[in-house]
Amino acid sequence: MTSLTLAGLLLLLLLPLAAGLGWWLARRGVQPASSAEAGSSPAPRVEEISADRERERIYKDLHDDLGAKLLQLVHGAENPQQADLARAVLQDLRDVVSRSRRPPAPLLQLLGEIEVEVRQRLAATGAELVWDQEPALPEVALDQAQTLHLIRICREAVSNALRHGEARWLRVRVFRVDPELMIEITDDGQFRPARIGEGRGTSGMRERAADLGGDICWNQGTLGGTKVILRARVFATGPLA
Repeated sequence: MTSLTLAGLLLLLLLPLAAGLGWWLARRGVQPASSAEAGSSPAPRVEEISADRERERIYKDLHDDLGAKLLQLVHGAENPQQADLARAVLQDLRDVVSRSRRPPAPLLQLLGEIEVEVRQRLAATGAELVWDQEPALPEVALDQAQTLHLIRICREAVSNALRHGEARWLRVRVFRVDPELMIEITDDGQFRPARIGEGRGTSGMRERAADLGGDICWNQGTLGGTKVILRARVFATGPLA
């Protein structure tokens, strides 16, 4: 078995593990720390403190052990596509570790983080990014779930464009159609409608879009590639104070 095949198998094992860790911890009763203001809830019980400590230990062990292995795959990949896959899984892992504990994030800050990540991924594969964001987007506070859903949908769309569509150019449009945030991700790669919806990735994107109060669809782009259109109802939370 080649090293590339071994790397692929390892990544296939790590991806669902990183994606499902938060769900597993919730089922085990290990919940993220509350974001409520101090004094607005009763003092934590001994069981809650123990659960928090166990959550922290699991997060640290996961990051230290699997993170190191993923970094080895990034630096030892035989091609840019394999390296990008390892980077995407590593970022998913970091999201599980850090974002599940972060406070609500401003929308514009999150979009800036997404743009930086996409630029880095495309630069590593030699692809070009055109980022077109409406300048007058209102600032709203996103909760932890909204933050994770948006960044994971965008990450999966970029992964599909690079690995399956073999894209060399990507355009991201971000704009507002009240009360929804619209994100369009278009590539110049190959449009393969028969494969859309078959994998875990696209199924997960649909579920996340539904959790955002919107939906997602895949159309043929203007350059023959794929256009991903996400509608997310995030402006209902209202502007930041």
